[in-house]
Amino acid sequence: MSVLIKNGHVVTAESDYVADIYIEDEQIVAIGKNLPYKADKTINARNKFVFPGGIDPHVHLDMPFMGTSSSDDYESGTRAALFGGTTMVIDFILQTQGKSLRHALKQWQGRSNGNAVCDYGFHMAVTDFNAKVAKEVVTFIEKEGITSFKTFMAYKGALMIDDGQMVQLMKVVKENGGLVTVHATNGDMIDSLIAKFRKEGKMKPIYHYLSQPEVTEAEASARFTDMLDYADCPGYIVHMTCEGAMNAVREATIRNQKVFVETCTQYLTLDASLYKRKDGAKWVMSPPLREKKDQEVLWSGINQGLVQVVGTDHCPFTWEQKQMGKDDFSKIPNGHPAIEHRMELLFSEGVKKGRISLNKYVEVSSTNAAKIFGMYPKKGTIAIGADADLVIFNPRTKHVLSHKTHHMNADYSSYEGFKVTGKVETVLLRGKIAIDKNECLLEKGTGQFVKRGKTKLAI
Repeated sequence: MSVLIKNGHVVTAESDYVADIYIEDEQIVAIGKNLPYKADKTINARNKFVFPGGIDPHVHLDMPFMGTSSSDDYESGTRAALFGGTTMVIDFILQTQGKSLRHALKQWQGRSNGNAVCDYGFHMAVTDFNAKVAKEVVTFIEKEGITSFKTFMAYKGALMIDDGQMVQLMKVVKENGGLVTVHATNGDMIDSLIAKFRKEGKMKPIYHYLSQPEVTEAEASARFTDMLDYADCPGYIVHMTCEGAMNAVREATIRNQKVFVETCTQYLTLDASLYKRKDGAKWVMSPPLREKKDQEVLWSGINQGLVQVVGTDHCPFTWEQKQMGKDDFSKIPNGHPAIEHRMELLFSEGVKKGRISLNKYVEVSSTNAAKIFGMYPKKGTIAIGADADLVIFNPRTKHVLSHKTHHMNADYSSYEGFKVTGKVETVLLRGKIAIDKNECLLEKGTGQFVKRGKTKLAI
């Protein structure tokens, strides 16, 4: 089906203008004023923004964790993403210690194949690095289109690798054009604090926050940048939350080192006071929510170019699942529902409140992720030849976020009652109308796996 979008206010990371967009065979064919094309479907976008489809590079769909699994599977999670203007997600495959990367890939393909509604890719989490895995890393980059490798500096005994393994992985990834990403928190410090609080009988959700003080993230972020510098490897810190970690990256720039940084909507909009509530378990995630001063640091980091991407770390659990830790904070499944609200929250709290520009909004919600993770210009921009992943956005519509109206498989909202200005109205996925009039028009299986190329270090 051909589509003509008329009179839209087109915004990319670099430009801002009013134009028509003509789409055919899943791609953007023409952009200009008063285009002469006749299309099967014409959309009037006058007085509305047209953005590139959002890219959320940090989600966990149907992920086994802490004796349960995240409550959004590939169908429900990717459908919710589309409702929120996100047309592409990157999920994390978790290697089982003692088994191969290939074994983990097959498990995740079993969950994703034929089920996704929007497009998707994979990061590969390396939890057991050795000579055999090193060979697999090369194969994944060259043949599978999986070019980013996640590491954990916490969760000892399950996901964490030591610094020696980390550096070895960095050297292999560097040689083959990939990217190392990291969960940067000091696992040993955190484990000791958890044990201390449990021994003292301090079991409420607030102790999840207190067991992961800012220093645990600041120290690990600095150590990660030092290892990257030694290995001369590109790196990316996921879900950064705080001033101390941001300063570690700032210090790295003094030696002219480039480290990519992602933060998430929750760290820009929510704070640790929520852990004092009776339902504080809803916001138990790792790293935890921080202080209001850290929010200002992160917004500033976006404008300073130190933070390149805003994701979600979408890892939802139902309230019943969260009750697994009602008597012990350390047993609360970590994560929250967020995939659907990222684009609207970032616009309302960022653009409307004067914290970021429209162009910066597109950068951190779509374009930079496409460049860093090897999908640009196929994804992440509005240009001739790009995939027709587009969001038609009404900047004036005011609405309230609630679990009663969201499409994520969670019976509560982390943003219940948030008043938001700006709403996703229509979404196109590769030229197909995906969302219109608050209905999803695509079936599961429409989403395609996207093979990714190498990181663009100059973004």
